[in-house]
Amino acid sequence: MKKTVATLLIAIAVVAARAQTNALTLADAKQMAFERNWDLLAASSGVDAAQAQLIVTKEFPNPIASLSTAKIGERNAGTISGNDLWDRNYDSIAAVSQLIEIGGKRHDRQAAARASVLSAEARFYDAKRTLDQGVTKAYIAALLAGENERNLTQSAGYMRHEATIAEAQRAAGDLSDADTKTIEINAEQLELQAKAAGAAAVQARIAVEVLMGVDQPKGDWTPGDQLADVVASSASVEEPNTSTHAERPDVLAAETDLRAAEANLTLQKAERIPDPTFSVGVEHEPPGGGPDVNTLNIGVSFPLPLWNLNGGNIKAAQAAVDQSRIALAQLKAQSVADLANAESEYNEAYLRWLRYRDQTVPKSAHVRETIEFKYEKGAATLLDLLNAEQTDNTVRLAFVQAMNDTASAVADLTSARLALSETELNSEQWK
Repeated sequence: MKKTVATLLIAIAVVAARAQTNALTLADAKQMAFERNWDLLAASSGVDAAQAQLIVTKEFPNPIASLSTAKIGERNAGTISGNDLWDRNYDSIAAVSQLIEIGGKRHDRQAAARASVLSAEARFYDAKRTLDQGVTKAYIAALLAGENERNLTQSAGYMRHEATIAEAQRAAGDLSDADTKTIEINAEQLELQAKAAGAAAVQARIAVEVLMGVDQPKGDWTPGDQLADVVASSASVEEPNTSTHAERPDVLAAETDLRAAEANLTLQKAERIPDPTFSVGVEHEPPGGGPDVNTLNIGVSFPLPLWNLNGGNIKAAQAAVDQSRIALAQLKAQSVADLANAESEYNEAYLRWLRYRDQTVPKSAHVRETIEFKYEKGAATLLDLLNAEQTDNTVRLAFVQAMNDTASAVADLTSARLALSETELNSEQWK
């Protein structure tokens, strides 16, 4: 018995020392994930790409400069002015041409680009919303696995203690060898379950590190928060005060996607209008080959819309608008369903946690302690003891699961309720 207690004290001391040197709180895990998560970094790059595309739509096409010379290679090309390149009787033309977009194409292209920027920003904050939710639930899962390991280890300790008493009773002839081995088998099973829970805890910590963007996740850290503290601090969820025009970020992104698709459809219809190209130039003709004059040339050109009326691009743009409308309607319905599910999940888990905390767990502990005392005094059977130990172990694991479910439901509910408007999206609060 003394050896068992000493071993437990040493294990607790090791865990405490490790916690002081390699502890990670939920707040720290979120902060590191916001800075290093690969999906969030990719979403941030998407914003940069959309902003770059907006810059492209604001730029004008560059003018085209041209220089041409005709009648090259004729014999006796010299004139009375000389035989230099400029004095020969070549016809030289220097011109500059500029494409001018008409039909509102630039406006429509920029409108689509602006909507794409808003969409990219909304998707970034939706990625941040889901990352916050994912890190929270993964961290809570790590806490749950750790609590399961602790509870199973504690139950194994209880059973090992009873096995020690049973061995003494067997030696005194008060207990059969089969009953003694039954208690030992139960203790060994609980110890094996505790080791399995320990392995699950490592896997849960690795999952947190993956979301944090750790290059070589190993799970070699200790939670700096306790599951009970996380549940107590987050159990009370208040209704957020949001704008009437606020939407969940993914819904807001779908709305701006629809606006971008509509602007692109208008653009494709405007592409049926030919864009003119204006040109101005000077023609130089030296004396001897014609009138000794420099003439000014002005021209305009445009494609003839005879064979290509941009019908394919218009049809594709219309299909994109229809798809965007369907996606928006689906996301709106999904956001409502997510909120309803999260509220239902939270209400059930919260009440279950309170009942376990205030009623079931104290009753179970009292029953277990009473049966243990009676068994040691010979007033209870081995079956009574095993049933009490098993029931108490099940209740404590269920209590921890209720805490996990409550904290996880809070994360889901907070994520489902998060909403912002375009004004908030462009404000410094969200930058």
